[in-house]
Amino acid sequence: MKITVVGAGAVGATCADNIARRELAEEVVLLDIKEGLSEGKGLDMLQASTLLDCDVKITGSSNNYELTANSDVVVITSGIPRKPGMTREDLIGTNANIVKGVTENILKHSPDAIFVIISNPMDTMTYLALKSSGLPKNRIIGLGGILDSARFKTYLSLALKCSPNDLQGVVIGGHGDTTMIPLTRLATYSGVPVSQFLDAETLQKVAADTMVGGATLTKLIGTSAWYAPGAAGAALVESIVRDQKRVIPCCVLLEGEYGQSDICLGVPVVIGRNGWESIVDFDLNEDEQAAFNKSADAVRNMNDILKTLDL
Repeated sequence: MKITVVGAGAVGATCADNIARRELAEEVVLLDIKEGLSEGKGLDMLQASTLLDCDVKITGSSNNYELTANSDVVVITSGIPRKPGMTREDLIGTNANIVKGVTENILKHSPDAIFVIISNPMDTMTYLALKSSGLPKNRIIGLGGILDSARFKTYLSLALKCSPNDLQGVVIGGHGDTTMIPLTRLATYSGVPVSQFLDAETLQKVAADTMVGGATLTKLIGTSAWYAPGAAGAALVESIVRDQKRVIPCCVLLEGEYGQSDICLGVPVVIGRNGWESIVDFDLNEDEQAAFNKSADAVRNMNDILKTLDL
């Protein structure tokens, strides 16, 4: 098994490190356009692996796509990160060209790879990667929902003062501060609806904190977060390479599911060795479906910007 992570910035390096620590592949390749960055971080991880009992070959390279040949899974984190005051949508012009170029170069050497897209704005970058590559829909997966759901579970655990491991919570819709939809109605604490433990006002605050979870971190840190996004990417990769068949909220192409078509948006999907294998219907109520439709409209407007770019 061979996994490539494109982009050796904070998110990409953290993702690659998590993949290596979990020994998800025999070989991990870290690629970046900046001279020396991926080589240095790759060597650092390799040295760390001797202390962690990890037996993984880790290679860093500056833009040499030949080293990525025959990758089974490719994680794309390339692009400029958010700064305070920026939205994910502000990144579209620069990151669209980067993601399209990376996808094309990877496919020259790994035509059978499954792609995991982390670059922002993630829903639009996933749609771009799918349309520009011509790959089967199951081999293009956007990260968003698994990360947003981790943040949702974090805020639920803080409100409940319990272990997040006892919680189930899912976020669907777009990966944006105003487009994601934390499904508070379906969240559970050891199988019991969280609404039996938290009042409506508290649940509303949990949902609101979740929606601005990324922006909150950007304001505190001065740039995009990386520990949780990197770990989320590795968890998604694990379900692929180990064929775990986990139900994970991810950004995938919809063709009538949840009432939407020709759009990549976050919904619960089964993730296994073939990529995403099926979409799970959560049977949304009227308010949830209306929010999902509104989210789709916002993402579709962002996708329309792609038509104005010289790609």
